[in-house]
Amino acid sequence: MGGRGGREGRGKRGAGRVPCQTAAGKRCPSIPAPCPCQKLLQLSGDRLGSGTEKEEVQFAAVLCTKIKEDPSLLAYILEGKSILTGRRAQELPASPVEEGAEHPPGTAAAASPPAEVSPPRRDSNLVTSLVGLCKSQKSRVALKARENLLSLVGLAQEAAAACLVRSSALCQLLTEHLCDLYSAVPPGTDPSDVLALERASWRSQGDAAGDGVFPGKESLAAFFAWLDYLDELVMGAHPVVADAITEAVEEKFFQGILQPQLLEMSELAVLGVTAMLTGTVRQLRAPPLLRRLVLFLLGPDQHPETPGDSPHPLRAHLIDRCNHLSDEISLASLRLFEELLRKPHEHVVRNLALRNLETRGYLQRSPPIPDERGPPEPDPDEDGLDLEEDPYFTDGFPDAGFRMTKKRLPGSAPSGKGQVSEVVSSFLCLVPEDAKTSSCMEEGGYDTYVHDALGTVQACRANAAPWGWPLAPRPLDACHPEVTFYEGHFLKVLFDRMSRILDQPYSLNLQVTSVLSRLAAFPHPHLHEYLLDPYLTLAPDCRSLFSVLVRVIGDLVQRLQRVPHFRAKLLLVRRQLMGMVPGEQMDHTMLFKGVVVLEEFCKELAAIALVKGPPEGPP
Repeated sequence: MGGRGGREGRGKRGAGRVPCQTAAGKRCPSIPAPCPCQKLLQLSGDRLGSGTEKEEVQFAAVLCTKIKEDPSLLAYILEGKSILTGRRAQELPASPVEEGAEHPPGTAAAASPPAEVSPPRRDSNLVTSLVGLCKSQKSRVALKARENLLSLVGLAQEAAAACLVRSSALCQLLTEHLCDLYSAVPPGTDPSDVLALERASWRSQGDAAGDGVFPGKESLAAFFAWLDYLDELVMGAHPVVADAITEAVEEKFFQGILQPQLLEMSELAVLGVTAMLTGTVRQLRAPPLLRRLVLFLLGPDQHPETPGDSPHPLRAHLIDRCNHLSDEISLASLRLFEELLRKPHEHVVRNLALRNLETRGYLQRSPPIPDERGPPEPDPDEDGLDLEEDPYFTDGFPDAGFRMTKKRLPGSAPSGKGQVSEVVSSFLCLVPEDAKTSSCMEEGGYDTYVHDALGTVQACRANAAPWGWPLAPRPLDACHPEVTFYEGHFLKVLFDRMSRILDQPYSLNLQVTSVLSRLAAFPHPHLHEYLLDPYLTLAPDCRSLFSVLVRVIGDLVQRLQRVPHFRAKLLLVRRQLMGMVPGEQMDHTMLFKGVVVLEEFCKELAAIALVKGPPEGPP
């Protein structure tokens, strides 16, 4: 009797470990004792490469399916007690997933004394199991685990999303692995290899690494693939979960790892981290992550800048590096900003340029003295100037704005808004005929840039469509600049670089002009006016892109007069750049390469002006 009673007593106590059933047959989430599901999750091996990974991911997939059908089960599965310690999961000290791994010095977990002699171990639950399986070397296991974690974070119920953030180490686990993969990239990896790497996909785990083209490619591919997965998670997650993940990424990765490295002084370190940051910008698409990254790099400021004002030190640091003594650092930094300008985020354009152009302070307010010479007359022999008569340029460009308008009288308005043909001819006529070499080559006209300009302008218009930009410049009577116009730190550096185009390396000139042409392609009327209108009457001590180019041309004319046989040497350098003849050393090579870039840049600006046309509305 006693023995049977004892067995019955043990049976009753054991029944307390099984979740109770409601009248509807649903499990009651108020029971804290672990269910068999939790036991299996906690007892499953957390070492990668175990022989049960396939079964573990299948079991986790079944649980995710059940949770998707009934999200209330998530709280019960995540908040159950551990059969290893008898404590709830959230009471256990955090530690890395891998057994025996130590916390970095200075973290809270490292400072607290261990509860046991053995290293503390994070309690296993559905989230830790899935994240661990996401790292599996078996691609099918990892892919299935990632797909199920995606379904878990995408639960529509806010209570389930809050439970996932509050009762699991999801954000910490995801961010820790990102930081670990970043740290695993060899320090000596060539920055050009980082930039040449194709955009990674979390679904193609290990595919990019198999080629083994350069040392460190496998580590790079693993980092960017995991970053792409986090990007996908944030895009598909409930906003509560997405915000928690992005906050963790910003704190641990952006501020904890990238920021100290971006402030390094070593040239090799700067080049490496800038290349990795450029790749990170290129990889991200999720608006919450992109917003965090943009604010981390540029700060939140949108009011007009003043010279010497740098409320966001990292932004000032990165812009200054575009004008660094090291041409390699300048080139890498310019690439970073061009990648930022490609992203569909208005704050990038507004923070870097637009906020300083809102009041149109670059325009002369008082009526200027009429210029007796008038606007430059088009050269009838210049290719592509009779645009109205050439169907090639009018077909397919309904927004190009080929309007027959009355020519502006000199000095009649601060904003010239010349006819499209006049604007195009102004850029094409900038470079003196003796310094032009494209006419000696086949397909050397500016029409070769029209197709590319159309694609760039359309991409910028698509990005800017949701931003509510005006179609016309702000009326001057509504503009009240309080201080002397300042183009801002970023445009100042670009203009300074542009003014030295004849004395800079060829690759650096290409990058400077690429960033400027990207800015000019945006559809905001103030950017269009400031960068593409040659007829502006500028306020004293102000400069525009066209005025900078005019000064460069003046310097060019004087310098070419002092170079013997400059025409023949210039043609030779162009042929060398096109690969038509082998390269050879000669005097003034940098100058000649600068002239070639200058001519091509003027043609590119002409093509952008043609595609965009002038903005509508009064000056």
